[in-house]
Amino acid sequence: MPAYLWTGQKKCYATDGRVVPCRNSGQDGEFQTGITWPVERFVVSGEHVLDTLTGLQWLKNANPAEFPRTWQEALDYIFRMNREERGGRADWRLPNRRELRSLMAFETRKPALPADHPFENVFLGWYWTSTTAAIQPAYAWYVHMEGARMFFGRKDQYYLVWPVCGLDRGVLPATGQKSCYDTAGNEIPCPGSGQDGELRKGSAWPIPRFDVQQSMVLDKLTGLYWLQNADISSKTMNWQEALHYVKTLELPLPERLMHWRLPTINELESLVDCSRHTPALPPNHPFENVRDVYWSSTTSFFETDWAWALYFNKGATGVGFKHEAGFHLWPVASKVK
Repeated sequence: MPAYLWTGQKKCYATDGRVVPCRNSGQDGEFQTGITWPVERFVVSGEHVLDTLTGLQWLKNANPAEFPRTWQEALDYIFRMNREERGGRADWRLPNRRELRSLMAFETRKPALPADHPFENVFLGWYWTSTTAAIQPAYAWYVHMEGARMFFGRKDQYYLVWPVCGLDRGVLPATGQKSCYDTAGNEIPCPGSGQDGELRKGSAWPIPRFDVQQSMVLDKLTGLYWLQNADISSKTMNWQEALHYVKTLELPLPERLMHWRLPTINELESLVDCSRHTPALPPNHPFENVRDVYWSSTTSFFETDWAWALYFNKGATGVGFKHEAGFHLWPVASKVK
């Protein structure tokens, strides 16, 4: 089973943002890879909402703290929830970045949550995660509910808190973060911190994680095959050029029905190791010529003439204007569903 989720994108879009037929487009909406969402994804029980896709339980109220807090204040708020056994539970936590991203849908906006979600008081702003930014440890990762962007902000700034509890069902891999940091970015002991580096929620990575097979690399965590050369085109391209380029590749694959394609934003993000930066890839990875920014096949539903991209020096997800030849491409392949 792939350890990454479907993005939720079903449609395909031209460079100018128009909806186009998906057949032979090479886009996310054509292949719809990743773990499919259940038909009835959310189950409400009082003030709790079970996500049947991941097994995680969220507060129905997406803004229980009522006003923004610093990162440490957010962690302290969770500590008080557990001390008071809010909702009869004492396992609340600030979600790590993969847990919070698991709620994101990439064919909705304002908020970027599945269309049938039952949540209330969703603020169209940044929400803290428990994951520190390795490239700048005085910063932590946050996710924007308006359009699903993920970046990092200073820990002394004020953003929102959305607690989670429970264990996921093996569909979310651990982020890779194993250390903990204070607001100034100094490393601190993890016990009692409530940070990602202490809790390490998510599925453990295989050891070894990567298997080199000729010119490609199998990621045993996700089942995806990546080119070992992460800059096969040796240049940046615009989005449509990248989609076309992967169709011309004639490099061998382990199965006849497999083919190279542009990865979705969730597939690219699955490579990120949140304990590292420049690049944010696992230590001793076998890839060559890794560049900073890569196109995904996922259109930005917030502005459909833009597409999602992964910034590997930071580990961030952002967007790029489809017309601009500013990003690289990294082909991926997977078994046909």
